[in-house]
Amino acid sequence: MLLVSAVDIDATLDYAGLVETLRASFRNGAVQPVRHHHTIERPGASPSTLLLMPAWTDFSSQDASRPGYVGVKIVTVSPDNNVLGKPAVMGQYFLLNGATGEPLALIDGPRLTQWRTACASALAATYLARSDSSKLLIVGAGALSAFLARAHACVRPIRHIRVWNRTGANAQRVAASLESEGFDAVATDDLEASLGWADIVSAATISAKPLVIGRALKPGIHVDLVGGFTPDMREADDETVQRANVYVDTRAGATKEAGDIVQPLASGILKTGAIVGDLYELARAQVSGRTSDTEITLFKSVGAALEDLAAGVAVYEKLKTQG
Repeated sequence: MLLVSAVDIDATLDYAGLVETLRASFRNGAVQPVRHHHTIERPGASPSTLLLMPAWTDFSSQDASRPGYVGVKIVTVSPDNNVLGKPAVMGQYFLLNGATGEPLALIDGPRLTQWRTACASALAATYLARSDSSKLLIVGAGALSAFLARAHACVRPIRHIRVWNRTGANAQRVAASLESEGFDAVATDDLEASLGWADIVSAATISAKPLVIGRALKPGIHVDLVGGFTPDMREADDETVQRANVYVDTRAGATKEAGDIVQPLASGILKTGAIVGDLYELARAQVSGRTSDTEITLFKSVGAALEDLAAGVAVYEKLKTQG
């Protein structure tokens, strides 16, 4: 069994390649039950979350001569880790042979998640962001922020990046890192003005209070919401949802787990039928993406086990080929 580190993943994947791998995976499909989601209460501390995300090859449509794959991601999210100087998200991805159940690889979960999450957002942007989008606002300065910047820049001509975070020093750190990679990146402390400046805003926070304010958005912007993964989390306000054409990564996941979708559905601000499409439908050309340069588009990602499976298989097969 291969033990795959974050360094191995970084050396194996590239953004453009993974975007296309995910496009093909959503087009072809896989079996992915809605993820198991458990709250772990801890007296005197913030509750942690345990996530189990299984997926496997759709063997009914698979060539019988190929074994296919089974995979499961085991993740914990512990908000108090930030105080300890540790990542809030920990986990591993376990990849198995689809025919025999034989363990094939144990893959670093946080790094695989960062790559597949950022590239899923970039995949959505190929359908939903204006082709001339050059100004990117990153909201949140966590571990995912630089990955989102790189992924969006891989599919759109991003020339200018602003990074906003509640703790300004963290925004400055991310901006400096991106600048060292050749991006024109700066930290900003004016979130509302930057929302009006951006062509794409990508939010990756665990906020329960909306940070993306609809009144500030200019026509033609694409809103990419990544961070909120429970019904209580919210990154964009009602006005944003009302002004936008709304898309999700998967309907089953987003309508049950994503506060940015669940809360507007509960209040009637958003109707289920008003969700234009998901990544399956976009990849299969069953729904249209952006249709004009002035419409506002919104993509809500909660994470799909299919994405982990596709990225995990890509890493495993590349490393196996390399010997």
